Amino acid sequence: MNALLARWWIALINSTLRWPSAARRRLGRWLGGLLWWIVWPRRRVTLANLRACFPQWSEAQRIACARACFRNLACGVIDHAVLWRGGRAAVEAFVRVDGLDHLQRALADAPVILVAPHFVGLDAGGIRFNTLMRGVSIYARQSNAVWDEWLLKGRRRFNDPVLIARGSGDLRIAIRAMKQGLPLYYLPDMDLGEQQSIFAPFFGVSAATIPMVSRLARMIQARVLMAVTEMTDQGYLLHFEAAWRDFPGASVEEDTARMNREVERWVLRMPEQYLWTHRRFKTRPPGTASIY
Repeated sequence: MNALLARWWIALINSTLRWPSAARRRLGRWLGGLLWWIVWPRRRVTLANLRACFPQWSEAQRIACARACFRNLACGVIDHAVLWRGGRAAVEAFVRVDGLDHLQRALADAPVILVAPHFVGLDAGGIRFNTLMRGVSIYARQSNAVWDEWLLKGRRRFNDPVLIARGSGDLRIAIRAMKQGLPLYYLPDMDLGEQQSIFAPFFGVSAATIPMVSRLARMIQARVLMAVTEMTDQGYLLHFEAAWRDFPGASVEEDTARMNREVERWVLRMPEQYLWTHRRFKTRPPGTASIY
């Protein structure tokens, strides 16, 4: 995406701020349907991921899920009008919170890691979390400078969060912030290559997975809990769950496999809202064929 196209997208998103929610969703669904046909490389990745993770599904089921995923992704992008430009009250009404008491209990006596997988409501949950308290998060720089600046500005709106660009001493800075009492809003389900990852099952497929949750929990005795954002007909719902029991476990490998199982549990609950467009299985174990 070039700079001109990024500015066009941002202008389109901003123009919908005063629209009724239903109208924004209609636009998002229409755009998602259009992108399904235009962005064919991501369509291929999405279907390859679904074939790998759900071999028991029919091809018709996988296509239906993939098309719904594209529509939900586009709706999520359009909803940034409220998330990035709406006032605090508008954001709080648009993104409701469930299970806040779990987070408060965990914060009472330990550093906290919030495992926030890549669902379409990820930014909605992140900005709503920022209205509750100051936190720390690690983000990936976007290749498009205009888009990157827009995303970063929006994510900084409330409570001055500590946002760390991946690869810039991120772990050291995150540990320092967590020791000062800031929860870490962490996105664990990305393939960052073999050097930074270990292989752990994800729906029965070996997936290069960052073991940072386990290592941080061991290093600073952090509590770990899920923070998953669900897209609803009315907006979004940010779910905080109880801190994991018996974590960390016997090994980093066991912990990382458990983390993937926790993500799987939520994917099964709302598969059409997961970011299947990402090449989750880009890095393969030696001797294993690419699924793409």
